[in-house]
Amino acid sequence: MSSLESASVTREAKHRRIDLPERGVELNLLDWGGDGPLALLSHANGFCAAMWEPLAKTLRKNFRVLAFDARGHGDSTKLWEREAYSWDQFVEDLIAISERLTREYELARVEFAIGHSFGGSATLVAAAQRPDLFGRIAMLDPVVVPPPELLQLFPRDGSARILGKIARKRRNLWPSREVVRESWQEREPFRSWDSRAFDLYLSEGLRERADGQVELKCPGEIEAMIYETHSRPDTFGAAKKLRQPALLVWASGGDFPLAWYQKLADSASQMRLVEFDANHLLPMVAPDRVAELLLRFGSEA
Repeated sequence: MSSLESASVTREAKHRRIDLPERGVELNLLDWGGDGPLALLSHANGFCAAMWEPLAKTLRKNFRVLAFDARGHGDSTKLWEREAYSWDQFVEDLIAISERLTREYELARVEFAIGHSFGGSATLVAAAQRPDLFGRIAMLDPVVVPPPELLQLFPRDGSARILGKIARKRRNLWPSREVVRESWQEREPFRSWDSRAFDLYLSEGLRERADGQVELKCPGEIEAMIYETHSRPDTFGAAKKLRQPALLVWASGGDFPLAWYQKLADSASQMRLVEFDANHLLPMVAPDRVAELLLRFGSEA
């Protein structure tokens, strides 16, 4: 048994790699099974597909649930060129893996695409570009890039530059998972997490090295490059083109003004805005409540 398997708590998910030679990456895919239409989940910057496990086990009541590690994250390919992490690369990866999976399973489309944070932004843009490939979508506190006039009226505290600096200062290497647990468990953001999410991150967000130490699977340098990229998703332009039913979830304790989300929802023909009592990391803080919300929306006629 490999160190990943021995540490893993995603016992019910099957891992495999999807080679996308045209994209220059291999993406790690997790499959929780289920007999319904295909649901594909995209995680937040700095995390990994395994963080979806508590939600996936609920969603598979009605869906075949899969998630993938984005490039630079989890067990997917790591690239070190800054241009490899422009946001359009993540959109194109999502489209490419969706095309591969629908061909493989002989399906017309991904029936339900779900994304958190930058994964939600990529989901919105991909669905707007390829309405034939994606059915309904859900975005959990996605990164929104407002037009200048909206940013001026409702400014946001913090910046991508500040987040990039924080990511670069993040410690990447520890003697053991036990040391990491002791260091993190009483600190934010982890203190407010569901215990299952915390265990998942300790298990799947860290890799054991040959010398016995553990390191982050998504290094701070890669996380920082994603924050600092000059290629930002045109979320408002995508919303205007979107024709699928969409759920936009605003985290009341998150990082983005509600006014931005209200304007984004107004830009789309079928986008429903829901306010959710949690911080930006809502899938880790309240996975059961998020799962039920997604299950209800995903199962609507």
